[in-house]
Amino acid sequence: MSARNFGTVETKSQVARPQEFSPGTVYGGIHTVTLIPGDGVGLEMSTAVKTIFKAAGVPIEWEQFDLSGYTARDEQLLKQAMDSIRRNKVALKGILYTPVSRLGHGSLNAFFRTELDIYASVSLIQNLPGNWPTRHKGVDFAIIRENTEGEYSGLEHTPVPGVVESLKVVTRQKTERIAKYAFDFALKNGRKKVTAIHKANIMKKGDGLFLNVCRDVSKLYESSGIQFSDMIVDNASMQLVSKPSQFDVVVCGNLYGNILSNVGAALVGGPGVVSGANLGREYAVFEPGCRHVGKDIQGRNTANPTALLLSAIHMLRHLGLDDHANRISHALVKVIRESKVLTPDVGGVHSTTDFTLAVIGQL
Repeated sequence: MSARNFGTVETKSQVARPQEFSPGTVYGGIHTVTLIPGDGVGLEMSTAVKTIFKAAGVPIEWEQFDLSGYTARDEQLLKQAMDSIRRNKVALKGILYTPVSRLGHGSLNAFFRTELDIYASVSLIQNLPGNWPTRHKGVDFAIIRENTEGEYSGLEHTPVPGVVESLKVVTRQKTERIAKYAFDFALKNGRKKVTAIHKANIMKKGDGLFLNVCRDVSKLYESSGIQFSDMIVDNASMQLVSKPSQFDVVVCGNLYGNILSNVGAALVGGPGVVSGANLGREYAVFEPGCRHVGKDIQGRNTANPTALLLSAIHMLRHLGLDDHANRISHALVKVIRESKVLTPDVGGVHSTTDFTLAVIGQL
């Protein structure tokens, strides 16, 4: 396994990737990257990222596809977006809305993860150096979430009227893959502990398999000194809000990872400041680590672009564009640390445009 830096604003975390990974479409030093702005505030945040990248002279050309979960699925546009990602290998993506009604189409977010087999979701839950109140200080842990099975397998049916069976799929192969990824992440980043989250006391076969495979994988890393523990998901939720410092690397299935990443976001300032990525053997799709579309503030020019900008910085490191990543990262950190220009979600009064211009002003 080789690695690229999965850079935060102040630290750089290593993300393991296969040796055969190639950067995709590069001509004359210019990287072509697929861009899917997403729903809600996605267009506003992606516009901020594009504006900052242009000001910083980042050698990237965007192939943009305005997919939406609010409208009937455009199969031709979806195919074009998928072809673009397969060609470019790398994408930056906002969050797409998933309809609640059972009559609506399925989740486009889940579709990308399963079709591209970007099986590892990484969310970095960290206190940023900004001057806004948070319940805890020194929060710094990673959530490694299995992306392609579990409760999000989408296998539901109605055997008789009034009864729905929803299948949770857990396989040894995919659990072993995500567990090894979590331990590799810990090893490459000097992390000391991996905690598997489960509900094996009730779901003895499904979550029991997940837990037992994680235990087996942990034995392969005993010589590295990485500690292994496990925690029932309801207790983990309580522990996360009462003593988050006990967590270092968390590995879990699809649903638990979704819930815990939202809890984690609340600890450090909300969904506008949590970055993330989805990675597989061939493709990497970078998106905010806490998946909210922000429909309620769409069009108000108040969205915080930090989460998508941080994810885009991670993307630059993944592409080997570390100098550009460092330059933008330092500018972002300075704006956040000074806390003179902040959006309302973190106690500020400034607009998305104001924040974007402030970052550009520090480049």
